[in-house]
Amino acid sequence: MPVVRANGLDIAYETAGDPDRPTILLVMGLGAQLTLWNERFVDALSGHGLHVVMYDNRDTGLSTDFSAWGAADLQAAGAAAQAGKPVAAPYTLTDMMRDGLGLLDSLGIARAHVLGLSMGGMIAQLMAGWNRARVTSLTVMMSTSSRKGLPAGKPEVLKALLTRPQTDDREEIIRHAMNLRRIIGSTAYPWDDDRLRAFVSRNVDRRYYLEGIGRQYLAIMASGDRVDLLKTIAVPTLVIHGTDDPVLPPECGRDVAALIPGAKLDLIEGMGHDIPDALAADLASRVARHCHAAV
Repeated sequence: MPVVRANGLDIAYETAGDPDRPTILLVMGLGAQLTLWNERFVDALSGHGLHVVMYDNRDTGLSTDFSAWGAADLQAAGAAAQAGKPVAAPYTLTDMMRDGLGLLDSLGIARAHVLGLSMGGMIAQLMAGWNRARVTSLTVMMSTSSRKGLPAGKPEVLKALLTRPQTDDREEIIRHAMNLRRIIGSTAYPWDDDRLRAFVSRNVDRRYYLEGIGRQYLAIMASGDRVDLLKTIAVPTLVIHGTDDPVLPPECGRDVAALIPGAKLDLIEGMGHDIPDALAADLASRVARHCHAAV
């Protein structure tokens, strides 16, 4: 697993496809390692002539973690936010944005297409809004502007995202992770059980580290919304969102597309908060067409 020094941290990454082709940087979501990118989606992107770079965000996977900062107190953070006070966090989404750009610097890549999923979509929005010379095109998948008043995800789903099994037993951890993927996933496109188990096991065995999830959530809370920034984005933008997303309802995707001038919105019927096998090829085709048209 290659690791580079970027923005003062160790950032673990992987690539797929021809490095001489245009690069697309994939930015993952809350607590998610790069191994949670559906490999069929990644292979399809590279098959469409894109050089894919994906990485572990800070506090995730094999990149630098912030365990020395301590566990996140989300209850206190929520109370501070409700009172209009600053949320204490070890880092912000802006810091995480600089990690991704630092990775591109370390790889000698001056400009790239950027695709962000969920929290990664928030980070990608910052990249395109503040570093337009580095971003050829933007794709925002199942994400949000964080505008106050947008519909929230289902409470039971948000609870599942922030809950961990109270055991170190590998089988129980895998069962928990499989259940989480089903809860947030596309009910219209269910995973095959054996395929889902293999997908989840690869992630669990690489590194089972959930402590960073709370701190990444603090980063989201501390960073505020991106409403004004989105209005300034001037790169070609595609917004992809599922109609059945239980984490960030489709109104969140509609809001992002409405705020970014000229953005195109693709609402995918029956898709939840994941990239299921059944949609991997179609989603990759949509993204690749968008990227090649931007060039």
